[in-house]
Amino acid sequence: MSRRLIVAAVLAAASFAPAALAQDFAITNVTLATGDGGAPIEHGTLVVRAGKVVAAGAAVPVPAGIPAVDGTGKWVTPGLFSAVTDLGLWDVEAIDDSNDLAADKSPFNAALDVVPALNPASAHIAVSREGGVTRASVTPFNGGSIFAGQGALIDLGADAALVMRPRAFQFVELGESGARLAGGSRVAAHTALRNALREAREAATLAPGAQRQGDVLLTRADALALAPVVAGTQPLYVGVERAADIRSVLALKGEFPKLGLVLVGATEGWLVASEIAAAGVPVITMPMRDLPATFETLAATMSNVGRLKKAGVKVAIGMFAGSDQPRYAPQQAGNLVALTRIPGAAGLTWGEALAAITSVPAEISGMGGKAGVLAPGAVGDAVLWDGDPLELSSAPVSVWIDGVKQPLDNHQSRLRERYKDLDETYRPKAYVW
Repeated sequence: MSRRLIVAAVLAAASFAPAALAQDFAITNVTLATGDGGAPIEHGTLVVRAGKVVAAGAAVPVPAGIPAVDGTGKWVTPGLFSAVTDLGLWDVEAIDDSNDLAADKSPFNAALDVVPALNPASAHIAVSREGGVTRASVTPFNGGSIFAGQGALIDLGADAALVMRPRAFQFVELGESGARLAGGSRVAAHTALRNALREAREAATLAPGAQRQGDVLLTRADALALAPVVAGTQPLYVGVERAADIRSVLALKGEFPKLGLVLVGATEGWLVASEIAAAGVPVITMPMRDLPATFETLAATMSNVGRLKKAGVKVAIGMFAGSDQPRYAPQQAGNLVALTRIPGAAGLTWGEALAAITSVPAEISGMGGKAGVLAPGAVGDAVLWDGDPLELSSAPVSVWIDGVKQPLDNHQSRLRERYKDLDETYRPKAYVW
């Protein structure tokens, strides 16, 4: 066997090694942020046993026999929870053979499930883990239909057990993008959506193998995939930006009252914040969308998140795809803290900003109290930072997922170390800096 094949085999084996056993550990003397929206706790202690948090706070005793890490001068937070990402779906975005984001030519749409395509050995997962991301929701992206398919919840542990919850939500695109996909107008997009939900409702009532009506537009697989959405057992993530479009989405509950709606984007959400709050619909958005780049985002403002939060909307920072990498979440959250110092702007407190990238996206994803928070019974996901995690100068020192300390090396970090102190003794004579 060639050396290249041997190396490839070793790397493959390492990528899919069995999950390590959870470790008991404690971190003491840290600035502790539990992710619940409150202020950081000075001289805090975190205790994790058997992969679960058992205690987090000030004056917490460390049980005998548990190894303790002295975190003096450092910070501890829950693992970051990144909502609506493309993690594990592509290697090189511009090369179709390595890109499973969208299925432009597939006869199916709502039935598409990201799970078979997810790659636990993806370099992007390792890079995100080094940045403190421990869990995420992964969404498919639209091909030739307003329905992109079914997303999944994953953890970023260094093992093959990537998927926590398959078919965790369905994604549909409306607004300008949905209009283009549906035939050229918002009218067509909303008609397609309502028709699909009606077909799904009918398909759910049929006996296995029974014939459907002859005028159906969806494949059987797509109709059955949407049945849980109509029943309210699978959330419907709706990509929408314009205030008027948001109102149209909220109105869907008049015909389909069990819909578990989640707005994704909602750049003009602040204009209808009270209506979103009254409907009890959460929002996942990217706060740096502050320019009127399209007609549906003319009212874009960095105060969107702060104003939504003030109105009582449950809002998370997300939409991490392409160049907007999940590891940049603390920067996004930190910007919202800075907004509180600008007259007339609306931002978040430090604790609210951290919650927007930890406990709130976890709650929207159906893991409230179980992830994104350091509280008894939650998963043992913790990040030890060398400083304030919402400051650009800070970085993770250690990351635990389910109580297992994770490797933080990856392709990017290895390149950094390789060229940080490169031996130039044998460089070619013609080499010029």
